Amino acid sequence: MNTTKRTGEWLQIIVPAKWEGITVEDLFRTVWRAPKKLTHHFRTENKVLLEGNRVNWQSPLSSGLRLQLHLFEEEPSQVIPTYHEVNILFEDDHVLIINKPPFMNTHPNNPAVDTDTLMNAAAFYLLSKGDLANVRQIHRLDRDTSGAILFAKHALAGAILDQMLEKREIKRTYIAAVHGFVNKRKGILNMPIGRDRHHATRRRVSPNGQAAVTHYQVLEINKRKEYSFIKCWLETGRTHQIRVHFSHIGHPLIGDDLYGGERVTNRQALHAAKLEFIHPFTQELIICHAPCTDLSDLFHHIDINKI
Repeated sequence: MNTTKRTGEWLQIIVPAKWEGITVEDLFRTVWRAPKKLTHHFRTENKVLLEGNRVNWQSPLSSGLRLQLHLFEEEPSQVIPTYHEVNILFEDDHVLIINKPPFMNTHPNNPAVDTDTLMNAAAFYLLSKGDLANVRQIHRLDRDTSGAILFAKHALAGAILDQMLEKREIKRTYIAAVHGFVNKRKGILNMPIGRDRHHATRRRVSPNGQAAVTHYQVLEINKRKEYSFIKCWLETGRTHQIRVHFSHIGHPLIGDDLYGGERVTNRQALHAAKLEFIHPFTQELIICHAPCTDLSDLFHHIDINKI
């Protein structure tokens, strides 16, 4: 684990042994995979110091030295901060993880008008703490889906986490309840997903769609109600992916009337229960479990902490 410390607007990192011999240029471009524009900004604005002095971006680093990054400057929010009660699962100087309630959008479609999203709530939460940051969402959930969502609190964290998500280095585990008995106890649903040209919001399995891969494992079967309880994790993040895949194999989610499920609950029975990733700066493993607050009658027998 890396040794880090925040001092005002700067983050200090003690150069670990694994960075021995690489340059700051290598660190930004190869280790963190930061965008060229952001890397250029850090270089030209002298936002990287070594032992308190302007760093040579082409000189090899030595372990044990103090590397300082100017990360925590004030930024205007790109959304309107709006109060909503939030359930914080994890927070430090770089990231914020919130348990999103159902019936709430992750982000505004029109930032000038939409104010009732989780992103607006996150902006208000940070502002109320005196943290003048421009919060950045890393991934999203459907409006009616609940669970853990990851935000970045500054530009470099956002850029690194975006790359980690693209490289499948952030694992998102869901629980769902579906109709019928899923006979195969575990498996992989590898079926491309595209738009349904007959319906504005629906998606469908389509040979011309985008690649979509869902891993699943059956947790339990309710023979009386003919429900299967599953956990699943994604290699890709297509819109409605889990809902489309399970509907396509004949097991629509309970409550998901858009994809053939019976409306026995007031929303689709899908919850993002667990989020795992390696912290981009400290290198510690972050594991967050998100309790499901509104479908307790359905999911009461599933121990979220053991997912």
